[in-house]
Amino acid sequence: MSVRLPFLLARRFVAAESLEATLPVLRALSAEGLYVTVDRLGEYVHNRHQALHTQQAYQQLIEVVADERDAGRLRDANISLKLSALGQKIDEAFCLDNLRQLLEAARARNVFIRLDMEGSDLTASTLRIFETVYPDYPDHVGPVLQAYLKRTREDVARMCALKARVRLCKGAYKEPPSIAYQDMPTIRARFIEYMQRLLLEGRYPGIATHDEYLITTTKHFAAQHQISHDRFEFQMLYGIRPKAQRQLLGEGYRVRVYVPYGTEWLPYFYRRLRERKENVWFVLKHLFRS
Repeated sequence: MSVRLPFLLARRFVAAESLEATLPVLRALSAEGLYVTVDRLGEYVHNRHQALHTQQAYQQLIEVVADERDAGRLRDANISLKLSALGQKIDEAFCLDNLRQLLEAARARNVFIRLDMEGSDLTASTLRIFETVYPDYPDHVGPVLQAYLKRTREDVARMCALKARVRLCKGAYKEPPSIAYQDMPTIRARFIEYMQRLLLEGRYPGIATHDEYLITTTKHFAAQHQISHDRFEFQMLYGIRPKAQRQLLGEGYRVRVYVPYGTEWLPYFYRRLRERKENVWFVLKHLFRS
C-alpha cells in the first residue's frame, strides 16, 4: 500500500501534508466563527539537525499565522507543538533554547504557543521546561494537563497558582495503572474536579473534550457559578464531532479546533483510532470504497 492511500484516510483528522494546503481549512473554520490551534505534526526527534529544522518550520508557522490573523483571514489563532520535536529527548537545554527562540518570535507577533503533553516519560520534563520559560512569556505559552494521570491534581493546583493558561484533556497515551487511572468513570470524575478548579481559580482554561457528559457538566457548572463564556473555551479536534462544535458555537460558547498538518501524521492518526470506535469504522468504510 502506498503512503498516499493511508493519508487520504487520515484526512478526517489531519488537514493536509503542507501548511499551504492547510490554510484554506483554517480560513473556513475561522469564517464560521471558530478559533483554531495549528499543529505541525512531529514528535520524538533524536537528531539535532531535524530538531533545528522543526524549529525553523515553526518560526515560519508563527509568521504565517500572525499574517493571516492580521489580514483578517483568521480569528485568534494559537500554535501547538510537542517539545520532543524540538530535541527534548536529545538534551533538555538544547530543547529549551529552541523553545525560547520560538517564544521570542511568538511574543513579537502576539501568538500563543500551547505545549502539547506527550507520554508520561516526558511529563515532568515538559512541565519543568514550561515553568522555566513561563515567567518571561506568561501571555504566550501554556501547558496541557491530562486528567487520567495521578499526578495531575498537584499540577492543576500549581498551574492555578501561577495563573497559567491550561488545556485540560482526558489523555490519549497508553499508560500503566501505577501512574494513570484506567477506568472511564474515574477519569471523568478527575476531569470534572480539575475542570471546576480551573474555571474557578485558573486563567482562561481550554476544556478539551468530545465527551457529551463532560461538556454538559462544564456548561452547568459555569452557569451555576456565573462564569461567563469569555472566561474559558471548549476545544475539540479537527474532524471529530464537527456538529457539536457548531452547536456549542451557536449557544455562544468559544470553541477552538485543533488542526494538525504535516507528513509525520501516523502516530497522531493511530491515537485518534484508539480513542473512538467510530473513527475506526469511518476509516474502514473509506478503505473499501471503490
